[in-house]
Amino acid sequence: MGDLLRRISRGEIRLEELTGSESVPELIERVFQAYNSARLRELCRVFTEKALNDDVVVGVSISGALTPAGLGTNCIVPLIRAGFIDWIVSTGANLYHDVHFVLGHKLHQIGPQWDDRKLREEQLIRIYDIVFPYETLESTDALFRELARHPDLQRRLSTAEFHYLVGKLLAERERFNGHEPRALLSVAAEYEVPVYTSSPGDSSIGMNLAALQLEGASLQLDPLQDVNETAAIVYAAKRSGGRSAVLILGGGSPKNFLLQTEPHIQEILGLDERGHDYFMQITDARPDTGGLSGATPSEAVTWGKVDPDRLPDSVTCYCDVTIALPLLTAYALAQHPPRPPRRLYKKRDQLLGSLREDYLRKTARP
Repeated sequence: MGDLLRRISRGEIRLEELTGSESVPELIERVFQAYNSARLRELCRVFTEKALNDDVVVGVSISGALTPAGLGTNCIVPLIRAGFIDWIVSTGANLYHDVHFVLGHKLHQIGPQWDDRKLREEQLIRIYDIVFPYETLESTDALFRELARHPDLQRRLSTAEFHYLVGKLLAERERFNGHEPRALLSVAAEYEVPVYTSSPGDSSIGMNLAALQLEGASLQLDPLQDVNETAAIVYAAKRSGGRSAVLILGGGSPKNFLLQTEPHIQEILGLDERGHDYFMQITDARPDTGGLSGATPSEAVTWGKVDPDRLPDSVTCYCDVTIALPLLTAYALAQHPPRPPRRLYKKRDQLLGSLREDYLRKTARP
């Protein structure tokens, strides 16, 4: 073996016949050896062996229609329960569609080729190969309007506050229906994992809140508070000598909101920081179109979003999240013991106070 090959080799391609008795970690470790299967193996290793260390705060962004496919309860919830997720940025749509299951609605698997005009006539809603009746939306809308009228929500608040209080109300409803909480917001509230929405007006939840505003409701979501709270979470993790990891499921606005915490700390607030320590993304977006969803971790370095010294710990896996996330979840749960929950939701004011204090000290005139 030449010197260059010796330096760059990560091991030989092994030939091992599968038996059908392999566990998920065994499958990934033995035969995920090249192309995006190898990137998924690498992502599983970085997440499990590095990002889940005790001193690492893990933020997760969620985009794409994952909860209608069952991945909220099937994957995100077990990761929260294991202490593997500390804070979340999600599209409002994922949080909204997850609540269909709380109400007992059924979402159905179908083939992807249908006459959508016929589905419209029959009042059926389609998300590629998932379909459900229009009345599912109507009852979910009604529930969110009911929850949003709660007296504790009639004020200006961050989306984390809104989701926490809604999650507690949803958990009460789930228990009343005879089962323990399993909705994403319910479990996030139970474990005090703050859940943010980067574009709170861009979902059915936002539309329902807008309707209540026309009725004179006092509830207002404050996205600027979200910007400062999320930055405070990352800043506190790094300021205390710890590290920050980001797991990006898809891309879109949640990806940027998760990553912009570092430019907010460095560029806007002028505080000393170097970027997130671990960058892991599962996406099907290309980088060459210039869209944020496909932007690489090395590009993120130029914005201060990723620590340049930690690029070797950055992984992008080009794969459908509905394939990769269940494999990652099973791998992590099998390979790493649960971590104590950080319960960052109740610490938000303290973290924000520390960020504000350092910012005001930095900008104080002599």
